[in-house]
Parts: sequence; structure tokens; C-alpha cells
Amino acid sequence: MTETLLDIKNLQAWYGESHILHGVNFEVPKGRIVTLLGRNGAGKTTTLRSIMGLVRKRTGSVAHDGTETIRLSANQIARTGIAYCPEERGIFSSLNVKENLMLPPIIRDGGMSEERIYELFPILKTRGSSQGTKLSGGEQQMLAIARILRSGAQLLLLDEPTEGLAPVIVQHIGEIIKRLKAEGFTILLVEQNFRFAEKLGDVHYVVEHGEVIDRFEREEIASNRDKITGYLGV
Repeated sequence: MTETLLDIKNLQAWYGESHILHGVNFEVPKGRIVTLLGRNGAGKTTTLRSIMGLVRKRTGSVAHDGTETIRLSANQIARTGIAYCPEERGIFSSLNVKENLMLPPIIRDGGMSEERIYELFPILKTRGSSQGTKLSGGEQQMLAIARILRSGAQLLLLDEPTEGLAPVIVQHIGEIIKRLKAEGFTILLVEQNFRFAEKLGDVHYVVEHGEVIDRFEREEIASNRDKITGYLGV
């Protein structure tokens, strides 16, 4: 039986007075790719931000590798071995590629070496002296993912990594995510692009109005395609 690395129970979250998450429940097995699917505004990004401690008001249980983190700060949560790659990527325009890559601290042993990162993302070595503003959207996304691999985290939260990217870059990002899984990383992926997500995910959760409303294993996708596309409006 696969070990549960992340266990979310009755997760509630607010932005000010707005109640966004209404009791989210799901599990992320170790070494697997789990996706959160749903329409815009369903609460997917808020779920990632709440797991990471970036939402100030949250309740419920977020257990990472058996450690309850709901009362920890974002930096304390990061030190348990979770890394977050936000949709906006967070590339510093005033820094070059190498400076962006090396900026975040290494918080745990086992992070990827610079050499290994360049094996995964050879374009980043080529563009090492380029400023953040000179990168294409795909290059920025690769840099954003590469940056968190240095940290030593083994649980990666990826928020819309294909947003706004050309199909050939989307395919490349997908191959990178597969390779990360093969190397032992556990990945929680938020995606609007269902065709992309279904090729990667071992388990898929559908989020609607701040709640998980359905769950599908990889092998259940084909027989439930109409139901899933109905949820997603695609």
C-alpha cells in the first residue's frame, strides 16, 4: 500500500471575510503525481497557497509526512520539505538566470546540484547571463521549476505550469515532470489544461466552489471522460 505523504482534511481558508475553501479533503501518495482540476475560481490555487502557509486565515489539518503543519509559518513549512512554484513564476527581472537560480536558500539535504539542473534544463545554462526580462514564457517556467529543485524539497506544488505556453513547450514541461517523478519526487499539480494533466496524473481530484467533489484514478479517466469534461466545461 502506497504511503501517504500529504494528507489534507477539512481545509478551510479565507481571504479577509471571503470564505474560499469549504472543507477540502484529499491525499497525495508518496512518489505519485496528483492533480487538482477545476474551473477558474474553484479554489485550486488557494488550496496550494493554504498548504504552503501563504493564506493567513486557514483551519483544518495539513499533515506532511506525518507532521501537522496547519499552525506553522510558510518558512517553517518549507523546511519540512515542501516547495511551491506559483503560477506567476516569480522571476526577478533585475537578476540574470544564474542569479535567479541560485537565490533561494537550500533548506534540506538532497537538493539538486547546479550541474544536474542544467542536465534537465540545458537552455538555462545557455541563457545563464540573460536577464529575467529577456526570457520567453517557457524559459521563465523552466527557471521557476529549476529554482525549487535546489531546495531539497521532495514534495513539489506546481501551479498552472503550462499557462500561456506554446504546445511544444507544454510537451517539454510534461516530460520534465515525468522525469522528476521517476527520480522520486512527489508532485501536486494544479492545471486548467486537462489534456496535459491526464497524461501525467496518477490520481485526479475535481475542485468546485472550494470543495473536492470527485476523484478519479488514472485508469478511470477513459470511462468518465464525459463526466470530467462536464465538470471542467471543456
